[in-house]
Amino acid sequence: MAIKNGNSRVLDKAKAVARHPLTFYAALIALLYFFGFFNFVFGGGLIFNLEMPGQSYAGALEPLTAQEEQIKKRLQDDIAELTVAIGKRNISHYQNLQKSAEYIARRFRDLGYEVKFQDYSVSGVTVRNIEAEITGQKLQQEIMVIGAHYDSADTVAANDNGSGVAAMLSLAGLLKDTKPERTIRFVAFVNEEPPYFQTSDMGSLVYAKRAREKNENIIGAFSLETMGYYSDQPQSQHYPFPLNRFYPDTGNFIGFVGDGKSTDLVRKTIGLFRQNTKFPSEGAAISSTIPGVGWSDHWSFWQHGYRGLMITDTAPYRYPFYHEEEDTIDKIDFDRLSRVVMGLAKTFSAMAGKS
Repeated sequence: MAIKNGNSRVLDKAKAVARHPLTFYAALIALLYFFGFFNFVFGGGLIFNLEMPGQSYAGALEPLTAQEEQIKKRLQDDIAELTVAIGKRNISHYQNLQKSAEYIARRFRDLGYEVKFQDYSVSGVTVRNIEAEITGQKLQQEIMVIGAHYDSADTVAANDNGSGVAAMLSLAGLLKDTKPERTIRFVAFVNEEPPYFQTSDMGSLVYAKRAREKNENIIGAFSLETMGYYSDQPQSQHYPFPLNRFYPDTGNFIGFVGDGKSTDLVRKTIGLFRQNTKFPSEGAAISSTIPGVGWSDHWSFWQHGYRGLMITDTAPYRYPFYHEEEDTIDKIDFDRLSRVVMGLAKTFSAMAGKS
């Protein structure tokens, strides 16, 4: 997950959430006025877009199933490869960035996928998005993009975003034999982190732009972003004011976040997740001006008229090691992440339809 490079105040305040939540809100209220948030609230849009179908699961988590244990092992292996074996992954560590791309492509191929690359030049080097696809049986022109960025900030980035990449790879394995009605496309994006975030060199923006130029019918873009950190401690979860009045203060849930234009997609996605998964979940489809709502690759699809959402543990609003050297594999809750991935597999399978 990245924060817009040109707004260092937003970055500073977001990182402050995890460290000094009690002093954060006063400064953030002024910031939200700047973003026009209160116009949105008093315009009547907030409550409607926070209303999600179903109920967040609140019971005890059941023991992992045999399949979830397998998912857990695969997640551990993938995050270990990206963070321990490879390490920091960005243009400043270009060889590692290339190794990461090669690893992801190899994993797709091992699962039986044909791999496609979208190469482009940045700062004198070639970078690439990596794509694998399950072609739909009846509605193949309707495309679901399930994506995650594989570059990192100046850290090994186990959670941001090794967790998202590993989740995407596990989903590719779980869904490969489903024969969906709609096309499911898995994409690993490059250059999500600063200094490329929300610039023309951001990998997902390059991808979404070319998709629009080809008039592709992407019915939903799902950004898997910073998904692996959970806490059962009260006051472990924070929000921009006044969202704290609507959501729990315990960071044990997975979040589904989109903009107002993506309301129907957010509601459908979290509704299916809640039907199929005994795991806490929260959702919101709210103004993209609110800090955090557009801080990942789904933002790029919004720019080209597509609906999209982010699936996340909320990153700096929960994770104390966001963009820090301490964002390492030991911080990942693999039991909970495996449950989320299993739930998402059921969710995306239902959304794609069965032939």
